[in-house]
Amino acid sequence: MLFKSVFARYMIAFMMIILLSFLILALIITSLVQNYSNDQKQEELEHVAISAKTYLQTEYDDSESDTFEEYIYADLESVQRSLTAITRYSGDMFTVITDADGKVLVHDDSAPADSIASLFPEEVLTKVTPKGNLMSQSELMGSLPAKHYVYAYQIVADNGSIIGYLFTCKTSEAAEYLMETMIKMIVLACMWVMCAAIIASYFISERTVRPLRNLSRAAKSFAAGQLDVRVEVRGSDEIAELGMAFNNMASSLATLEDTRRTFLANVSHDLRTPMTTIAGYIDNILAGTIPPDKHEYYLNIIASEVRRLSRLVASLLDISRIQAGERKFTMASFDVCELARQVLISFEQRIDEKHLDVTFECDEDRMLVIADRDAIHQILYNICDNAVKFSREGGAYRINLHEMNKKVYISVYNEGQGIPAEDVPHIFDRFYKSDKSRGLDKSGVGLGMYIAKTIIDAHGETISVSSKQGEYCEFTFTLKKDSAANAKK
Repeated sequence: MLFKSVFARYMIAFMMIILLSFLILALIITSLVQNYSNDQKQEELEHVAISAKTYLQTEYDDSESDTFEEYIYADLESVQRSLTAITRYSGDMFTVITDADGKVLVHDDSAPADSIASLFPEEVLTKVTPKGNLMSQSELMGSLPAKHYVYAYQIVADNGSIIGYLFTCKTSEAAEYLMETMIKMIVLACMWVMCAAIIASYFISERTVRPLRNLSRAAKSFAAGQLDVRVEVRGSDEIAELGMAFNNMASSLATLEDTRRTFLANVSHDLRTPMTTIAGYIDNILAGTIPPDKHEYYLNIIASEVRRLSRLVASLLDISRIQAGERKFTMASFDVCELARQVLISFEQRIDEKHLDVTFECDEDRMLVIADRDAIHQILYNICDNAVKFSREGGAYRINLHEMNKKVYISVYNEGQGIPAEDVPHIFDRFYKSDKSRGLDKSGVGLGMYIAKTIIDAHGETISVSSKQGEYCEFTFTLKKDSAANAKK
């Protein structure tokens, strides 16, 4: 459960990176120091070994001794003092001399005599080169004390025969102590850095994870139905952007839920009212309470209410088909000017009742576009219907069609109630009604403009609205011009 936490995984990953970094750093430093130390020891040992070898060969050549062993024993104390003098200034260094068979002849005063073998095995001697070489403890096979660097030389007579061996040794305890001290310091530094990193990463990761936890709790509360839940947003980083996105989503969903409830209330009212009217009038006709000479009047009312129910059901079915992707559009060329005239004529009676000042403007007598004729008729009818409905008595009512950039722009303008500024951004939202009081719009349920926007989007075109409350309202949408057909006219 611990490793499922983002905070725990973050901390563990952070610690692993620090440990790995310090381990690599320790390996690099110790390797560099070790190599440097070895080079220094080899150079120092080689220098002392050459000095001792040169001294021995010179003294032996000048002596009257028949053998190298006889020369050593003839002046043992002098040789020993000379070797001690050569190694004295190098510190922790001593020299051992053997004959050609590996028998120890002499060593200087600083040598640990009790730990030097009296005889070096042949396996050791065969590994010594004429030019000298650095030897490891494993190669010496215990002939010299452990934890020492050893440089060995052959001592050669004038005739080229080996007369002895010289081993110059220096303790490695100082280097090992230095390495141990460095490792301890690196470990201590690692611990201090890790402590500081743990504290820093705790606050950093906690600051990162806390908003996520708050966001998770808010999402759970929102899922449980608390639509007013919001998260506190601080800063401007990615977490803050996520919080703002959540708040925007929550506000949108809450608005949609309010709209949905309003829609259900409106639909319930719009279904119940005509059904109640229809049922009441039919019952009264059947009961004989309405005289026969009034039947035609009330049957017309019933027919009107039935048509109202039919439009409502058709809109609901249209929405369902659009959302399911089942509505298909047949793109064909047709005269949008003629279509606009037909729609305008269908509102003649209502226009006369309001004494509207009608203007119909079209760049040409025929303007051919490529679109689904029935769908465009539905859009234009809905927009014109709203324009008549919300026009003021005697106000201007204008339909305008003009061409620009291979498109036809159709706009419907009316003077009247207009749309409040706060409602304009939502006018194409599903179930949204600007006339919430139902003062004028008693038959709509807030689907007409949503359907219009969806149809226009499916055509790859645009629809927009501009309005000033209490003055005017104008809807404009575009259609693709049939350039080929227009060229043949």
